[in-house]
Amino acid sequence: MSVDLPTVRRIATLARIALPEQEASHLQGEINAILSFVAELDEVDVADVEPMTSVIPARMRLRPDTVTDGEIADDIVTNAPATEDHYFVVPKVIE
Repeated sequence: MSVDLPTVRRIATLARIALPEQEASHLQGEINAILSFVAELDEVDVADVEPMTSVIPARMRLRPDTVTDGEIADDIVTNAPATEDHYFVVPKVIE
Protein backbone atom coordinates (compact mmCIF):
# COMPACT_ATOMS: atom_id res chain seq x y z
CA MET A 1 0.00 0.00 0.00
CA SER A 2 1.29 3.42 -0.85
CA VAL A 3 -0.04 6.88 -0.15
CA ASP A 4 -0.30 9.61 -2.78
CA LEU A 5 -0.01 13.38 -2.22
CA PRO A 6 -3.77 14.06 -2.04
CA THR A 7 -4.06 11.39 0.66
CA VAL A 8 -1.19 12.97 2.60
CA ARG A 9 -2.94 16.34 2.44
CA ARG A 10 -6.21 14.73 3.55
CA ILE A 11 -4.49 13.04 6.51
CA ALA A 12 -2.91 16.35 7.51
CA THR A 13 -6.30 18.06 7.31
CA LEU A 14 -7.97 15.38 9.43
CA ALA A 15 -5.14 15.56 11.98
CA ARG A 16 -5.32 19.37 11.90
CA ILE A 17 -1.65 19.61 11.02
CA ALA A 18 -0.41 22.59 9.00
CA LEU A 19 1.41 21.02 6.07
CA PRO A 20 3.50 23.32 3.88
CA GLU A 21 3.50 22.22 0.22
CA GLN A 22 7.29 21.64 0.18
CA GLU A 23 7.00 19.15 3.08
CA ALA A 24 4.13 17.13 1.59
CA SER A 25 6.33 14.95 -0.63
CA HIS A 26 8.78 14.34 2.25
CA LEU A 27 5.87 13.32 4.50
CA GLN A 28 4.55 11.07 1.75
CA GLY A 29 7.87 9.18 1.77
CA GLU A 30 7.79 8.89 5.56
CA ILE A 31 4.23 7.55 5.60
CA ASN A 32 5.02 5.06 2.85
CA ALA A 33 8.11 3.87 4.79
CA ILE A 34 5.98 3.34 7.90
CA LEU A 35 3.36 1.42 5.91
CA SER A 36 5.99 -0.81 4.31
CA PHE A 37 7.42 -1.57 7.76
CA VAL A 38 3.94 -2.51 9.00
CA ALA A 39 3.54 -4.74 5.94
CA GLU A 40 6.80 -6.49 6.91
CA LEU A 41 5.46 -7.05 10.42
CA ASP A 42 2.35 -8.69 8.97
CA GLU A 43 4.61 -11.42 7.51
CA VAL A 44 6.00 -12.45 10.91
CA ASP A 45 4.52 -15.69 12.29
CA VAL A 46 3.35 -15.00 15.85
CA ALA A 47 1.04 -17.99 16.22
CA ASP A 48 3.03 -19.56 19.08
CA VAL A 49 3.95 -16.31 20.87
CA GLU A 50 2.20 -15.66 24.17
CA PRO A 51 0.88 -12.15 24.84
CA MET A 52 3.11 -10.06 27.11
CA THR A 53 2.42 -7.23 29.53
CA SER A 54 6.09 -6.41 30.01
CA VAL A 55 9.44 -7.20 28.43
CA ILE A 56 10.61 -8.80 31.68
CA PRO A 57 8.68 -11.53 33.47
CA ALA A 58 6.92 -10.04 36.47
CA ARG A 59 4.22 -11.26 38.79
CA MET A 60 1.74 -8.85 40.28
CA ARG A 61 1.65 -9.00 44.06
CA LEU A 62 -1.93 -9.53 45.13
CA ARG A 63 -3.53 -8.92 48.48
CA PRO A 64 -6.48 -10.89 49.81
CA ASP A 65 -9.78 -9.63 48.39
CA THR A 66 -11.56 -9.14 51.69
CA VAL A 67 -13.84 -6.33 52.77
CA THR A 68 -12.83 -4.59 55.98
CA ASP A 69 -13.66 -1.31 57.64
CA GLY A 70 -9.98 -0.49 57.77
CA GLU A 71 -10.11 -1.04 61.51
CA ILE A 72 -9.90 2.72 62.04
CA ALA A 73 -13.57 3.68 61.91
CA ASP A 74 -13.28 5.57 65.20
CA ASP A 75 -10.35 7.60 63.86
CA ILE A 76 -12.21 8.46 60.67
CA VAL A 77 -15.24 9.97 62.39
CA THR A 78 -13.42 11.72 65.25
CA ASN A 79 -13.57 15.16 63.59
CA ALA A 80 -17.17 14.84 62.42
CA PRO A 81 -19.64 17.20 64.10
CA ALA A 82 -22.16 14.34 64.58
CA THR A 83 -21.80 10.56 64.29
CA GLU A 84 -23.84 7.48 65.00
CA ASP A 85 -22.48 3.91 64.90
CA HIS A 86 -19.39 4.94 62.87
CA TYR A 87 -21.50 6.88 60.32
CA PHE A 88 -21.52 10.61 59.64
CA VAL A 89 -24.82 12.22 60.63
CA VAL A 90 -25.91 14.90 58.16
CA PRO A 91 -28.99 17.11 57.99
CA LYS A 92 -31.92 15.71 56.04
CA VAL A 93 -32.26 17.53 52.69
CA ILE A 94 -35.23 15.72 51.16
CA GLU A 95 -38.59 15.57 52.93
